[in-house]
Amino acid sequence: MVGISRKFLTVAPGVEVTSEGRRYVVTNVMTPSSVLAKDLGTGESKTLRVEGLSRIIEPSEEVAAAERDLALYSSEEWAEGQRRLALIKPLLAMPCRSRSDVESIAKDAGVHFTTLYKWLKAFLLSGHVSSLVPSKAGRRTGMRMLGQVLEEVIRAVIEEKYLSVDRGTAQDVVDEVRKRCRHMKLKAPSHITIRARINDIPKSFALRKRGRRDDARDQYQPIRGSFPDANHPYSVIQIDHTPANVIVVDEVSRLPIGRPYLTLAIDVSTRLVAGLYLSMDPPSSVAVGLCLSQAICQKREYLANLGVGGEWPAWGVMSKVHCDNAKEFRSRTLSRACEDYGIDLQYRMKKTPHYGGHIERLMGTAARIFLGLPGKTFSKPEQRKGYDSDAKAAMTLRELEAYLVDYIVNKYHRAVHSGVGVTPLTAWERGLAGSSTEPGIGLLPIPEDPLRVQLDFMPYEERTIQRYGYQLDKIHYYDSVLDPYINSVDPDTKKKRKFLIRRDPRDISVTYFLDPQDNRYSAVRYRNAGFPAISLWELNAANEVLKQDGLKDVDEDQLFATVDRLRQRVDDALNATKKARSARRSAARRPPGVRPKPSEQPKRTVPIPAAANDESVHGINARVSEALDDDPFAEPITPFQVSLKR
Repeated sequence: MVGISRKFLTVAPGVEVTSEGRRYVVTNVMTPSSVLAKDLGTGESKTLRVEGLSRIIEPSEEVAAAERDLALYSSEEWAEGQRRLALIKPLLAMPCRSRSDVESIAKDAGVHFTTLYKWLKAFLLSGHVSSLVPSKAGRRTGMRMLGQVLEEVIRAVIEEKYLSVDRGTAQDVVDEVRKRCRHMKLKAPSHITIRARINDIPKSFALRKRGRRDDARDQYQPIRGSFPDANHPYSVIQIDHTPANVIVVDEVSRLPIGRPYLTLAIDVSTRLVAGLYLSMDPPSSVAVGLCLSQAICQKREYLANLGVGGEWPAWGVMSKVHCDNAKEFRSRTLSRACEDYGIDLQYRMKKTPHYGGHIERLMGTAARIFLGLPGKTFSKPEQRKGYDSDAKAAMTLRELEAYLVDYIVNKYHRAVHSGVGVTPLTAWERGLAGSSTEPGIGLLPIPEDPLRVQLDFMPYEERTIQRYGYQLDKIHYYDSVLDPYINSVDPDTKKKRKFLIRRDPRDISVTYFLDPQDNRYSAVRYRNAGFPAISLWELNAANEVLKQDGLKDVDEDQLFATVDRLRQRVDDALNATKKARSARRSAARRPPGVRPKPSEQPKRTVPIPAAANDESVHGINARVSEALDDDPFAEPITPFQVSLKR
């Protein structure tokens, strides 16, 4: 079972924490990565690493109501949470607020000042907009008292009459609702109730649906192309994608598989790299979400998994994310996750790359890194003339990621940056701890559940639960945790109930099922445990091969058999290439004028059985033929060994 908490631990003097099973109270913040704490058992003071701290949970604490997943809030609920946040924002900006300040804002908002205090306390404890969304339990102001049928009638009429390019009026909606209620022999709601439903629709959304996109942009979208000065760490993050100018190879066969895509995020204030994501898949909302979730979370475990030494102290929730207008930055999952974490997602104006100068320069730095690697593709085709990138490729995707992260952590972060006058690492530490001229902002809160942060930024699917479990992309998943929900029906709609499911595209052997009973995620794996772990990229490649073979209705056995077949073809091609090169080296060692026997002469091609329309196999054959035309004295290609020591 995976916890779903989105809480953050604020490290400051007086805060009680645990480390390695012992309880401490923080007495001093020494550096951005260490604190001085007093052992509550022995009274001794000890220096502790921030990464190893966690919150103290008392056994007697009352279990709080479980948080709902972001995708499960209705548009109305979310809009109310945003409205409440707007009301308390002036109070959040006041370092010393008084009761009179609260009463003044409450009077203007038309609510009691104690209500404002309640909202303020809820937001300060959680740091999330979702804490301001009205709970379902109990009757509240604005609560909808109409039955499901009437609500559905109103919704349908609003969509048909009001949210259309015909631009029907509110009175048109009222008249049509009354007409349909008469036919259905239902008591029609009052015109006030119907108009209230219309007023609940976000104005920008209504304008777009009514054919007034320009007005929606001009009136409600943030001013693109500019943002307030980035004056402290994580005040502004810029994020973008770029194709990596290097060919990577398969981990098993070491044969080239193409150019990966790199997603990078940079902290504008300090020039510290906040996060990255490297994948064979084209830029998508998944890449953006995984890069941002990595930027929010600590990276100690990530560095350890890659085998990279050094420190990467960037973590916490950023104030703003600045990006371009690409569609991957406009997904509903990303927008809602940013809203819930209090992140202002801003878009820069089209054809104005100078507004994203910081991330563009970082992309240029990454491009220069790739130029020093085997398999580089250069920036222009003419520069690549005479250089066979595929033949020279030697690094796997993981080796490239480790090399890039090592460069960032141990070179880029430690080199003086002309934009800030010091190293990005020094600028980050000064921003948190302060200097002789500027105060620091203190340590940013630490996410207590990194997996939950990652899941919040991942796309989701909705599926019904069958006796076999559920199916995603023709692959079946099952776990006993699904048993209580087999063939369950929604009591309101009387239709099959759908459940929320998320997954990591890098490893689709496991998915995450949201249990509605306790709002916790559970890991649900393949129903057939014998299938190998694969990425979504491999699954899509197998689907493409089957499509080219003329197969449409395929099952999971065919999909995994195709993945195995493609992997085996690459292995066979590699072995054939090695044998051909060995034969050519033997021929080169014979005395001049001595010809080999016909049976010993190497063949000019290496046949690989495949479908005629399998372009990937033709590509392998072409590369093998080119390899046989190389210099006979050339040494066999050996895997590139990445040195992570500096």
